[in-house]
Order: sequence, then C-alpha cells, then structure tokens
Amino acid sequence: MNLLSLMQDVWMTSGLAALWTWAQTWLALDARQLIFVIATPVFVGVTLWEYARIRNDPVLMDAREAVRNFMLGAGYQVTELLFAGIIAFPVYALAYHHRVVTVELSWATGLLLFVLVDFTFYWFHRASHRVRWLWCTHVTHHSSERMNFSTAMRQNATNIFNGGWLFYVPLAFIGFNPVWIGICFALSLVYQFFIHTTLVTKLHPAIEFVMNTPNHHRVHHASNEGYIDTNYAGVFIVWDRLFGTFAEEQAGKPVRYGITRPVRSDSLWVMWTHEYVDLFRDMARPGTLTARLKHLWMPPEWERRVEAAAENSAA
Repeated sequence: MNLLSLMQDVWMTSGLAALWTWAQTWLALDARQLIFVIATPVFVGVTLWEYARIRNDPVLMDAREAVRNFMLGAGYQVTELLFAGIIAFPVYALAYHHRVVTVELSWATGLLLFVLVDFTFYWFHRASHRVRWLWCTHVTHHSSERMNFSTAMRQNATNIFNGGWLFYVPLAFIGFNPVWIGICFALSLVYQFFIHTTLVTKLHPAIEFVMNTPNHHRVHHASNEGYIDTNYAGVFIVWDRLFGTFAEEQAGKPVRYGITRPVRSDSLWVMWTHEYVDLFRDMARPGTLTARLKHLWMPPEWERRVEAAAENSAA
C-alpha cells in the first residue's frame, strides 16, 4: 500500500469523511465563495496599487477606512458561507426540482445565464434602493464618502438574512442549475469590484454605451440630487438605458459620494445595523398595523404622517 493510500485510509476511517460529504452538499450553493477566495488576493493587490497612487489625497483614500471596508467585506463573506446553505440552498433546490425544463450547461447557455443573472441583478439592485427593507442591507455599501477599490468590499453581513437572493430563484425554476447561478453572480461581483475607482475616467464610447464602467458607477454612488437612484447595472449598463434609469456625469456637477443621512461611526456593528434601527424606530411610531408595515416596502425617503391625536394618546 503506497503512502497516498495510507493517508486516504486514515481519512476514510476518521469519521470526518462522511461529515465532509455532507458539508460539501450544504455548501454547494456557495461554490461562488471559492471564486471570492481566489479573487481576494487580487482585490488586495489592486487596492494597494491604487493606494500608492492616491494615498496623499484624503478625499479619495483613507487607509483606516479601507481596512474597515475589507473587514466589512469579510463579515459579509463569512455569513454568506455559513448561512447560504441553510437559508437559500433549500429554496433553490426546491425550485430546481420543479423546474420547467433542464438547461444543459454549454458555452451558449452559460453566456445566456450570465446575461440573465445580470438582468436579474439590475432589478434586485434597483429594489435595494427603492424598498427600505432591502436598503437596510445595501446602505452599508453606499455610506462611504470616498470612492476607491476598497469601497467595493464595503458590504453588509446581514445580506443573506434579508431575502434579496429570492430574486434569482426564478432562474432555478426555469431550469438553470443553482450552483451555476451562484457562480455567474460571483463573476458579476468580481467585475463590479473593478468599477469602484476614480483612477479610470471615460473609456471608448462603444464600451461606455454597453458596459457598466467606473464613470457610470461613480454616478451611481453619488448623493447629489439628479444622480441619486440611477445606473443600477451590474455588468451591462444597457439595462439602465432600456428602463430609464441611466444618468451621465455632468461636467459642472461633480459627484458627492455617500448617503443623504451620513453615519458618523467607525463601528462595524453600527455600519451593519443603523438603518434597521431607524426602520424599526419608524415602525414603532403610533399608527395602524398596515401603516407601520408600509415602512418595510416603501422607499427609504418615505415618511409616514402620524396624527397628532395618536401621538398625544400614546404619550
């Protein structure tokens, strides 16, 4: 018996082999995390290169914030890795079990799936800005007042719990394997990392017309009136052009990054939860159950009028 066989025998008789087989199934939907693990050293390297270029401009780069951004991203990846298999995978598996057709993987169907995932991302991303419950998670990504590669890593660890992944379930019901849906989604996010920078100005007009670029995405991160809630695209900016949400950066109107209600805290916990706190505080105000629940699906800027009489009686 050779050494490899001896090692395999130890592993198979340890009792962990069966556990690992079970864990592989549990983690299958998050095969996309492997892409992130591989890509993360690249992200770090590119961010360090960018830091070397703009480190002397505090408006564009703050080293402490960049580190926090990567910590926020790590929290996001950990909760996705631990809980996607428990929360999301059963739903995807059920939808795929009842699929309309079975879509065999090929270069053509893989490309089609990537486009469909990006189309779905547009609507998910748009809803994440216009539905407050979804905004509670997405606001973390927009709360930085700087735009650099580290901003792409600024994500919310509660993402897996608020249900945004449900937008992609119909693709499994159509007949696309959920693992490949996740991989296409991961590849889309890898692309989106590279559009979070101020070092790239405008690219060739043909590219700017079809693809989401740093120029377009800087507008998306703006808190200026006229720029807010535009350019929701992930990879292909054509979705915004088709559905009326495209905005061009104006020469006389420089982008101001951040959100309209800034969060003045360096706490990761606060950055993850502040909008949930504000949401539940608004829901706690006097009113009917229906009126209170409307905060969940109305836009983030929506305010509920509370009758003075109700407020006085509550007091």
